Amino acid sequence: MVGKKRQLDIQFLTEVVDASQTVDAGRRSMYDPDEMDDENRERMLRKKLNQAFKEFCKKVEAVAKKNNFSLEFDIPYRDLGFMGNPHKEMVFVQPTLNCLVNITETPFFVVDLADVDHVHFERITYMSKAFDVVLINKDFSKQPWRIDMIDNSDKDAIQEWLTDMEITYTQGPMNLNWKSIMNTVGSDDRFYMNTEEDEVTEKEAGWEFLRLYGRDDESDGDEDEDDSGYSEKGGSGPESEEDEESNFDSEEEDESDFDADEELEEQGMDWEDMERQAIADDRRRGQDAGNDGEQPRKRRARMSGDSGGGGRSRGS
Repeated sequence: MVGKKRQLDIQFLTEVVDASQTVDAGRRSMYDPDEMDDENRERMLRKKLNQAFKEFCKKVEAVAKKNNFSLEFDIPYRDLGFMGNPHKEMVFVQPTLNCLVNITETPFFVVDLADVDHVHFERITYMSKAFDVVLINKDFSKQPWRIDMIDNSDKDAIQEWLTDMEITYTQGPMNLNWKSIMNTVGSDDRFYMNTEEDEVTEKEAGWEFLRLYGRDDESDGDEDEDDSGYSEKGGSGPESEEDEESNFDSEEEDESDFDADEELEEQGMDWEDMERQAIADDRRRGQDAGNDGEQPRKRRARMSGDSGGGGRSRGS
């Protein structure tokens, strides 16, 4: 009880440095005696306040122990901290031995790890630069805590910390509807069992079903890409048909040349004989082509001669 209101998380704080600073202080040099005196005074004040806060913690723990109550002050690990958005702005979130907190910006964010049943990472893809973390409460009637817009570079450190704290986690490529999920999970009496009510039909035990979210979409995307690739390669347009016909004709020519070579080899001819035979064939083909070209010329000459003679006969 604080005053007349029941409180769950209580924070004691004091200002270590001055909240305001004089304008003239910005013009001082680093070798200014007054500047050095202010730094020494600030250092001594910080040391004094740290000692006073330490004594305050010991006194509070002694009073709690005297009244048969267990109370322990927790210290955040700044090295494990990360930037995230638990409410509406980016703040520095730090893990402690028992909690995950941000107590430097309002509204404060405090999650007791003893109340966390599972952690799920959302928007984990190769393209995204940030991801979201959902901390699921052991009380399924309550909505999970969220921390959005965490940089991808902090993912491995957070997962290692969860492993050290023995908290299970999963990850997926998309955001989930947690209101619907928590309603379904809360009404499932066999949530942590790997079989249905008939104790024969197998199912995912606990939060393992979260691994399945997004797999169907990814597989469908891969199939669509495969189909598009197949359609591009095996198009049925007129150009592809012409290419196929030309390839078929060239294959027939190659086969005919190959058959001719086989016939020559069967006749017992060596390479020199075959070359001579090929030259003779080429000459014969050239002569045939020349004769074919001369016949129309002869016909035209005869026709022109006939027409010229008829004219002269009429003239006589």
